[in-house]
Amino acid sequence: MANTILKLTTFLLLLSLATLHDSQFASATDVDDQNQHETNEEVEEDYVLDTPITHLGPRSRFLATVIKKGRQCNVETNNICNGVRANKGRDLLYCCKKHCRNVLSDKNNCKVCGNKCKQGERCCDGVCTNVLSNASHCGKCNKKCSSGDSCGSGVCGYA
Repeated sequence: MANTILKLTTFLLLLSLATLHDSQFASATDVDDQNQHETNEEVEEDYVLDTPITHLGPRSRFLATVIKKGRQCNVETNNICNGVRANKGRDLLYCCKKHCRNVLSDKNNCKVCGNKCKQGERCCDGVCTNVLSNASHCGKCNKKCSSGDSCGSGVCGYA
């Protein structure tokens, strides 16, 4: 009987430690996800096309107006994102390395497929931009500093 109680107590202790570890890991993951969400220029999961595509196969017109972010493509046989505008003109999709990429904000495919921005740069409207010191893109694309404020380390008015 004492052996059974000892086993049960050990099991419950291990279970509670595992639950505590998972909740702490989830909290850290949530913070990382939130930070990534705040810093990622492309937070949308779908590209809503400005003009519907008619060659996606036997699908409804509604489905032909949406392309999932990172959807597979092939430049020669399945080029569904060859210069396609999406999200009210904010995005321009091209097939880069077999995936649809927004060349206006993808730092690995900035303006053209394969054009990688350097460390500390973001792809802002198809141009690799140093967001650490640019007053028009301070910390992220299109974040303008107030008149007279400079941008330092990605923060407006940093002294």
